[in-house]
Amino acid sequence: MGSIESENNESAGILTQAVFVYGTLRRGEANHHWLGDAPLLGQHCTAARYTLLDLGPYPAVVTKGRTAIVGELYALDEGLLSHLDELEDYPREYTRERITIPQGKAWMYLYRQPPADAVIIPSGDWCRWRRTRVRFMRPTRTS
Repeated sequence: MGSIESENNESAGILTQAVFVYGTLRRGEANHHWLGDAPLLGQHCTAARYTLLDLGPYPAVVTKGRTAIVGELYALDEGLLSHLDELEDYPREYTRERITIPQGKAWMYLYRQPPADAVIIPSGDWCRWRRTRVRFMRPTRTS
């Protein structure tokens, strides 16, 4: 396939970008539908230089850490990338950084201002963390 970083699909005239998703955009998660029919390029684990945070309904990645982040790679056209920018409130809440992937480069959303009380996810895997957290949550009794 070659480099996905800026692959030009001449027949459709579409510029393709790779995006690394690590939270609610992953398969089986609440916002996966935002990716539409974007092709899955595969699983990926970043270099161990980030911190993954649990912000409640969604995760956030910040730099200056020692954790490898687990996620998925998708090929998007510029329109879909702009659509994801809306979801991620880019550039106010999140920024984007290029990371190295086997196919070249991919965009990754990074959180700008993490709250001081955010819970760190040591595994770097939001889906695994969420499944574990839900499994151990017990319903409260009402009288």
